[in-house]
Amino acid sequence: MLAPDYATAFWVTNPQQGEMRREILKPPGQDEVLVRTLYSGVSRGTESLVFNGRVPASEFARMQAPFQKGTFPGPVKYGYCSVGRVEHGPDELLNKSVFCLFPHQDHYVVPASAVVAIPANVPAQRAVLTANMETAINGVWDAEPMLGEQVCVIGAGVVGALVAYLCIQIPGVNVHLIDINPERETVAAHLGVAFSTPDQAPHNQDCVIHASGHPDGLRQGLDLLGNAGRLIEMSWFGEDDVTLPLGGAFHSQRLTLRASQVGQLPTKLLSRWDYRRRLALALNLLDDDRLDILVSGESDFHDFPALAPHLLGSGSTALCHRLRYS
Repeated sequence: MLAPDYATAFWVTNPQQGEMRREILKPPGQDEVLVRTLYSGVSRGTESLVFNGRVPASEFARMQAPFQKGTFPGPVKYGYCSVGRVEHGPDELLNKSVFCLFPHQDHYVVPASAVVAIPANVPAQRAVLTANMETAINGVWDAEPMLGEQVCVIGAGVVGALVAYLCIQIPGVNVHLIDINPERETVAAHLGVAFSTPDQAPHNQDCVIHASGHPDGLRQGLDLLGNAGRLIEMSWFGEDDVTLPLGGAFHSQRLTLRASQVGQLPTKLLSRWDYRRRLALALNLLDDDRLDILVSGESDFHDFPALAPHLLGSGSTALCHRLRYS
């Protein structure tokens, strides 16, 4: 099949503004694949910081996505949740549905090594959650929940819900998902996880995993820990400064505060794991129909510039929003 001459991509042009741009699409070479996009997922976390121009200058290099074009704060083509079908490439990938860490774009050419085939038992529509599942896996690895522990996850967004979903599958681990929005109880119940609003959250926890993206959630997380408890911070605050109550109980109870970030694998796993193995694990873990509840809406790709300010704004309650490519 001949590659199209042009592709259409979404670019962030200014804070809280984006537009569609056409760009020349080079023909695929040896060991490359041409992918026609089926769906892409809109991340409420990092993409929101990019869209609102809140990436700190110190993080411009570390924040680069694998196939990003342009530079922060913009114009920049950014994203990492693309699901498509291979229309040209090696026989083992041809006509397969694949996942790629690519921005929002209708066609693209990448090295064959940059795509991973989606398992037959995972629908392409659900595979837009793959990058979020990778982040959740890393968070659980960093938290190391053990048999019989009491665990709270603060923030019932996509990542927080996935972390709670993974933790509840460890025998004996008691998990509460905490969120200020009582409507998220429906999501928690669907995933088989206990839910609490902040005023009902249990105390004396062995581990708290914070994924709300709000300093109040982080502060509460420290308050919920028992003696020698550990807090795993998964949120990224961009340019915001965060103040924490590190006097009193933080020292007397010997609490631990540790960061988790998907860009690096835990040190102790490096001898056996790499990013591709983690990505394959994330795709296989999506074989559960219950996870479809984390996709809260779908729209046409070409409507994204008009929808982005709402989807990525501070007041949005969206989970994963899926873009559909025709």
